[in-house]
Amino acid sequence: MPDKILFGAILPQQVDWYILGPILGAITVLFFLTMNQPLGASGAYIHTMNYVRRSGDSVAWRVWYFVGIAFGGFVVTQFLQDAKGLRIGFDSFRNAAPLWIMVPALFVGGILIGYGAKLGGGCTSGHGICGTAQRSKSSIAATITFMSSAIITTGLIRLISGGKL
Repeated sequence: MPDKILFGAILPQQVDWYILGPILGAITVLFFLTMNQPLGASGAYIHTMNYVRRSGDSVAWRVWYFVGIAFGGFVVTQFLQDAKGLRIGFDSFRNAAPLWIMVPALFVGGILIGYGAKLGGGCTSGHGICGTAQRSKSSIAATITFMSSAIITTGLIRLISGGKL
């Protein structure tokens, strides 16, 4: 378990919001000042798919940003947790329902998130961080919508599960 000790010392399980929030805000401002572009995950995904398909617009930093998101998630699930063997994440759902229910539910959820990002003109990070920083009315409305939906959904899940989640 030396990997866990090494990575655990460098990257704690959860960094406090008052540390990462200002860092993310500074990164957002720096991106606007230096590149005049927002820092959103769905935009990075679109540029990565354009690069892979060799069609449409593709900006190299957005491709690397998307690869970094995926690789960072992999590193955290593999090296910063106590489980043995290959991990795929979503361990909190392990006891919620059988695997044959969770896999299709997560797949459908992913499709709905992708559809929502396309329909809404961006993802939660693009609207919530970059769009609201630009005082975009549509981003503010989108952020209010997805935050309200998240709060209501979390409340319903806690109500249904008896407060276990």
